[in-house]
Amino acid sequence: MREEVTMKEWWRDFLAFRKLVTPMIMPVVFWIGVAIAVIMGVITIVYGARAQSGGARMVIMGLITLFLGPVFVRILCELVLTFFRRD
Repeated sequence: MREEVTMKEWWRDFLAFRKLVTPMIMPVVFWIGVAIAVIMGVITIVYGARAQSGGARMVIMGLITLFLGPVFVRILCELVLTFFRRD
């Protein structure tokens, strides 16, 4: 019985904008962004390793994407979350 009241309260808070959705979905957005950055980094490294010319530059760009991509995604997610901070 208590669970139903809690769900009702949750919906009431949600519809009155007391419950924010963005802070709940940002971890999902972050991990999707990390996965995309890592996949793109690996793909760039592989294409650079197989390239006839300019391959070293692609490998370096792939390594930068592989390591700095997730950091950049984290910074963007934190920037979005600052707009929803309640202090």
